[in-house]
Amino acid sequence: MILATLQDGTPDGKLVVVSPDHTACAPAPFATLQAAIDNWEEAQAKLAEVRSFPEALDPAQLRAPLPRAWQWLDGSVFPTHAQLMQVALGHDPIEADLPLMYQGMSDRFYGPAEDVVLPSEADGIDFEGEFGVIVDHVPMGTSAADALDHIKLVVQINDWSLRVLAPIEMKTGFGWVQAKPACSMAPFAVTPDELGSAWKDGRVCLDLHIHWNSRKIGHANGEPMQFGFHELVAHAARTRDLAAGTVIGSGTVSNPDYAEVGSSCISEIRAIEIISDGKPSTGFMAFGDRVRMEAKTADGTSPFGAIDQQVVSA
Repeated sequence: MILATLQDGTPDGKLVVVSPDHTACAPAPFATLQAAIDNWEEAQAKLAEVRSFPEALDPAQLRAPLPRAWQWLDGSVFPTHAQLMQVALGHDPIEADLPLMYQGMSDRFYGPAEDVVLPSEADGIDFEGEFGVIVDHVPMGTSAADALDHIKLVVQINDWSLRVLAPIEMKTGFGWVQAKPACSMAPFAVTPDELGSAWKDGRVCLDLHIHWNSRKIGHANGEPMQFGFHELVAHAARTRDLAAGTVIGSGTVSNPDYAEVGSSCISEIRAIEIISDGKPSTGFMAFGDRVRMEAKTADGTSPFGAIDQQVVSA
């Protein structure tokens, strides 16, 4: 099942079911994705009955599948990314046998083609390509084994970061606010079965192709997560229920063979330059820059569609 949200002048948009080739759609029997995920058992059955797609899908009308959410929790579970960020930020390794996770801004997710408005180039504008999941209601104390059944949809995310502000906020011990503006989502949220063999052990085993302006900077694969999404869900639910519609991210997709597959954020590129040359030579994004992210299967299909955005001045 492939779901998308169209502009209709309301905060949460209009939910549609999308054809397998992403060219057409049908009105969903639920007004919004949040309404569907709130009643997923009923919604899934009704949405699955949609087999005819009478309307052409206008890419210009696509918003984030979930334009706002009750909660956004982002992990950092690719060991290579953690190691490179320690170099980039000059931090000591974090000794932990639990997933790293922070709670970020969830009241807005940019659509896949929206301009991203930010205050200053001096803040160190960076993108972070990652995957995410949307869950139904998850009771407190849910185990990792049971959490897999609560993952209803899979999405692709750009977790925007302001790298100059991040170390300042980290030193306070209270987490990020200014360093983490709104994230972006690719246009299509898919049920795990849509990914076929690329959904394995709670992981999205797809290459995430990223272009910054005209430069391809990476195609890292989502498989080598230290913890799968089911384990991230269980971690988040250890001491609280998770509301239906909670979005949980993987953190920046990163692979040990980064010399061959590249990176999913600028900060990793800078860390590699520090290791190689003793200092970074790549700057962060400037206003007018574009970033494109698109996960692809081995045959070149794109389950989530592409995020293709420009950064502009506030």
